[in-house]
Amino acid sequence: METVSSPEVFLHIKVVMGMVISLSLARLLTGVAGIVQHPGKAKVYAVHLGWALSLFLFIIHIWWWEYRLQAVPAIGFGIYLFLVCFCSLFFLLCALLFPASLDEYGGYEEYFISRRKWFFGILGLIYAVDILDTAIKGPERILSLGWEYPARNIAYILLCAIAAWTPNRRFQTTFVIANLLYQVSFIFRLYDVLG
Repeated sequence: METVSSPEVFLHIKVVMGMVISLSLARLLTGVAGIVQHPGKAKVYAVHLGWALSLFLFIIHIWWWEYRLQAVPAIGFGIYLFLVCFCSLFFLLCALLFPASLDEYGGYEEYFISRRKWFFGILGLIYAVDILDTAIKGPERILSLGWEYPARNIAYILLCAIAAWTPNRRFQTTFVIANLLYQVSFIFRLYDVLG
């Protein structure tokens, strides 16, 4: 199996991943801009907007974190494929949050609740895959994150399973608010300084 370790290869991988991440952000920002441009076109749902904000934070956080790929001594095609697929999951989530049309639905609330199994299924998968992504950067990196990192990912996977199962609006609202508060705390406590 061929592996490569030059800085040019890291730059190439970063560019390809950046294109997929850029598409994700573009889909997210275009969706939010569409709501601002045409506020009466579809009824807005706060939980839906909360997850849009959460995805924005998650995507820029992941892109910041992927800088650490340069520490990987050698990367083969398998890791490259894995990383591109990982980034593609974010695009799928953004596309699920902002579909091409809401004509079949009474607004974002009805749409989001009807697609919650897909949304939270993919979000839970992202948290599972994130553990593998972190492992690629070396076992010392996972260990440096302490107990909170794996506990966080396991908790999110379980909460996503519950959110996919229940249409309960109170649970959905509580989950997105708690998620945003924790997400901001996690990012700034663990990743504010790149070292």
